[in-house]
Amino acid sequence: MLTAAAVAVAIAVVAGASWLLVRESLYQEVRDSLAVAPRTPLVPPDRAELHCGATPAEALAGVPAEGTSRFGPQKYDYQFLLADGTVCFLGDATRAVQVQPGDRVPLPRSKQEAYRTGSYLGSDDSALVRRTNITVRVRGVQQTAVLLTALSTAGVEKSLSSLALLITGIAGLGVVGAGVAGRVVARSALKPVDQLTDAVEHIARTEEVGTTIPVNGSDEIARLSTSFNSMSTALANSRERQTRLIADAGHELRTPLTSLRTNVDLLIRSDAQGRALPPETRARMLGNMKAQMQELTVLIGDLLQLSRPDTPNREAVRTVVPFHETVERALERGRLRGPGMTFETEVNPWYVHGDPAALERAVINLLDNAVKYSPPSGTVEVRLRAGRLTVRDHGPGIPAEELPYVFDRFWRSPSSRQLPGSGLGLSIVAQTVQDTGGQIALGPAPDGGPGTQAVMVLPGQPDDPR
Repeated sequence: MLTAAAVAVAIAVVAGASWLLVRESLYQEVRDSLAVAPRTPLVPPDRAELHCGATPAEALAGVPAEGTSRFGPQKYDYQFLLADGTVCFLGDATRAVQVQPGDRVPLPRSKQEAYRTGSYLGSDDSALVRRTNITVRVRGVQQTAVLLTALSTAGVEKSLSSLALLITGIAGLGVVGAGVAGRVVARSALKPVDQLTDAVEHIARTEEVGTTIPVNGSDEIARLSTSFNSMSTALANSRERQTRLIADAGHELRTPLTSLRTNVDLLIRSDAQGRALPPETRARMLGNMKAQMQELTVLIGDLLQLSRPDTPNREAVRTVVPFHETVERALERGRLRGPGMTFETEVNPWYVHGDPAALERAVINLLDNAVKYSPPSGTVEVRLRAGRLTVRDHGPGIPAEELPYVFDRFWRSPSSRQLPGSGLGLSIVAQTVQDTGGQIALGPAPDGGPGTQAVMVLPGQPDDPR
């Protein structure tokens, strides 16, 4: 509709301008033709046969059917107006022009001619009329009269009417064609929007995220479709990660819960049957239950830590963190967890923007891994230089084929399944470093010796920015 309206306005402007130009051109041709009409009689005035009357109709009625007096070509119509208002015609006159009050006044000497529009007596035909002065002899008296020379413009009016009808028809066809073409183009251009709408309605109705639509071209619609596909894919990946996290968490929780239920059932059954367990067995079972409860506590804490980056207020806890102090606090807790181990440290000042609790948890997880895989009296090297934190242990190391999976959630090396842990520690480290805008890597020791080295690089500065 907007296309048709715009085309209609454009056609109306062009058609109107064209009609006016053609009208001006045709009337100018009539004016030029009238300008060259004879100003003097072909028959001398004193010998011309004039038929006069008080009105044009009366004078025209006195003209014989076959006149002989000629003034000029027959396409022009002539009539004389005398000073006393008398109207006269030559013998070949066939029609008269309506007289206006100012026609009887002779033109001044400085003006040879004047033009006006008029109409014929007893007819709807219009005419262009030229007024000039002329000297005639009427009833033996020579006097000055006004000569009206008329040229019919009926042909011009007819041509303009035909042109107006033609322009109107063409304009109508143009508007209709523009409307149809606009509809076709709009439907073709908005087809991706319809597909996008269908996809959104399908997702809203079925909750099947991941639905995509084909992308054609590089215009705004294509960009919108690409953005929708990216959003839909991201939602699908997010749901997949959520489903996998729930499934993995359920799998990890099942083992300690099953063990706890077995031990609790055994204790209840022994008490119900009056058959007390030996003190050593009972103490071992209670110790296992305590260890399993601790494992559950660690696992639930890790799950809560992984869920924190998805909360809407995670940006609110970002602040300037003296990372060197965070590392020192983590080292104090690490020494408690490895009392027989040696910690070689070098910690330089470094300030970052992040979550203090999350950063401390990430460093503790790295230290826990180093303590866990180090020999009982081994050495853990911790250095913080220019925002680069390295934690190196001297344990058995990680096989090269397992390095790509160390940051996956719930992944545990086959060689360390017997050790405590949930497989979430390094995932938490990777998530925290990503949220802080840094990088994390885990690999073999750089000197080729035993052990593994974790490298955490965080953006920041050595001076306090506050």
